[in-house]
Amino acid sequence: MADCTVSIAGMGKAELSSSPAQTKLMPTGHKQAVVTAGRPLSDALNELLSKKQRKQAVAFRTGGKLYDLSAPVDRDIEVDFVMADSPEGLDIIRHSTAHLMAHAVIDLFGPEVKVAIGPSTDDGFYYDFDREEAFTPDDLEKIETRMLQLAGSVMPFERETAGKDEARRLFAEKHQEYKVELIDQIEDETVSLYRLGDFVDLCRGPHVPHSGLLQVFKLTRLAGAYWRGDEKRPMLQRIYGTAFPSPKDLKNYLFQLEEAKKRDHRKLGRELELFTIQDEVGPGLILWQPKGALMRKIIEDQWWAEHYRHDYELLYTPHIARRDLWKTSGHLDFYGENMYSAMEIDEVGYQLKPMNCPFHIAIYNTGKRSYREFPIRWCELGTVYRYEKTGALHGLMRVRGFTQDDAHIFCRPDQLEDEIYNILDLNMKVLRLFGFDSYDIYLSTRPEKSVGSDENWESATAALKMALDKKGYDYELDPGEGVFYGPKIDIKIKDKLGRSWQCSTIQVDFNLPERFALSYTGSDGKEHQPIMIHRALMGSLERFFGVMIEHYAGAFPVWMAPVQARLMNITDSQREYTEKVYGELRRLGVRVEKDVRNEKLNYKIREAQVRKIPYMLIIGDKEMAAGEVTIRLRDGENLPAMKIVDFAELVERQSAEEKKTSY
Repeated sequence: MADCTVSIAGMGKAELSSSPAQTKLMPTGHKQAVVTAGRPLSDALNELLSKKQRKQAVAFRTGGKLYDLSAPVDRDIEVDFVMADSPEGLDIIRHSTAHLMAHAVIDLFGPEVKVAIGPSTDDGFYYDFDREEAFTPDDLEKIETRMLQLAGSVMPFERETAGKDEARRLFAEKHQEYKVELIDQIEDETVSLYRLGDFVDLCRGPHVPHSGLLQVFKLTRLAGAYWRGDEKRPMLQRIYGTAFPSPKDLKNYLFQLEEAKKRDHRKLGRELELFTIQDEVGPGLILWQPKGALMRKIIEDQWWAEHYRHDYELLYTPHIARRDLWKTSGHLDFYGENMYSAMEIDEVGYQLKPMNCPFHIAIYNTGKRSYREFPIRWCELGTVYRYEKTGALHGLMRVRGFTQDDAHIFCRPDQLEDEIYNILDLNMKVLRLFGFDSYDIYLSTRPEKSVGSDENWESATAALKMALDKKGYDYELDPGEGVFYGPKIDIKIKDKLGRSWQCSTIQVDFNLPERFALSYTGSDGKEHQPIMIHRALMGSLERFFGVMIEHYAGAFPVWMAPVQARLMNITDSQREYTEKVYGELRRLGVRVEKDVRNEKLNYKIREAQVRKIPYMLIIGDKEMAAGEVTIRLRDGENLPAMKIVDFAELVERQSAEEKKTSY
């Protein structure tokens, strides 16, 4: 019978050995153990891991799949132990804690509470419940207390396999109709169940060995969620939480969570008067207030300046188009459920645009194209409309109408690599300009369902890869996650709290040029099909703006702040001079506002600090006599008094320095 090699995940696999069962320290730092079929996995745990490590082992992996540590080993296999502090281990801990929470809810509020689903998430877990009474923050404290009691009882997670009919009966008897519905949608004839004490749940697993490993958690908030995300189905109560292997990890996370609350773009957007969303206008539709609109204009101007330097031309296209255009493009087939209903104009069907691509193609087709024209680089800040379910809407991050910083490049195959390289160069310049210099990059390859020849896919993927390598960027392969029409690069920026946000994307497209019969005359005099590249650097202005608010916590750099300075007089006797300074600063190009209310100076200063205004310009009798202003920074530091023109030059220098540093 062959031996089985066992190694710790993350430490590398031990070398195969035919020696008797043993544990020894290898020169490389690996630990080696020999396991044969039928031998308890606990023997390998005891031999391979220290006592401390054994407490951290939560599952094992073999053949690319994860299993409970209690799973029987009935054949010779090579396994990696999954430790609690690994990404997979953390996911298992959080999923197991969701079960623990559901157990506590049933214990506290009775078996009439119906449980729905409880997955792990990127930063924790949640569970959805159907209960007549609403949960309260006080209930969360009670649930946490009961969870700690259950964790302390060190109950094992026990996996069972049952036929679908048996499982249906089990959950039907408990009046858990959501579980019955889930079982009906499973194609296999058997399902897996997990028991934790007297609580049983439908689950694929795996889970930690016992509840004693689940003592570091926190329930964070309550929310509503439609069953299966369908607004026509029951509204459930969702309890969010998080869990970690160590108290230190949880403490750090909760600190980050508090910081995130302070930076919430919805809260700051309201306080700083940047944007508003109103029910009478419609959910997911943004109203840009004067300060937000001004800041958006500043962003757009910088965006266009960079594009002009990189040889792009600007386009503007309509908000609606004939329905037939979306049939040709394939959007009605692939994105129909995300498009708004058709409208009839002059007995012809029209629809709001979900994307800008077909319009740029229509412009391409206005004339015959030659290989000498390429590459053609067209960009547009185009507002598009996509249906999002009400429950998915979230401030600026998820909306129904948004402006893409869109661009399409038409090029020859021999130009593809250079164009991707140039896009990456522009992409990073724009991200750095707005303060983002940390990101993760993913290269997504051909999915199962796709269009285009193998040759096209291989050359496009190779071009993306070569451009990334040429730039020296670290990236991860994301197999099979390309779009149906071509491979892509995705860039997720990281904010000051280390959170990732999907923004930039570069996509190679073979589909639309074929659907719209695009062509150009090559150097050989024959007709050829161009390659089309879709790319967005910020993604959408709304989402990018929301990320920037949270990244800077509303304290924007001077160059992009919608209000760079606020003037404030001490008494009414300086009001006329304040008005004069206000007009002069605006003439000099400073974005300034005035506060000449009959309020105490300290009150005015505090309000300006809350509004995150970079400079507070104070005017009293002394300043008025000298033709100066006294300057206070938003962090409380004071600068010497200076002439109006000198202050305008200070703002200009500071803005230029900030932009220079960004590059």
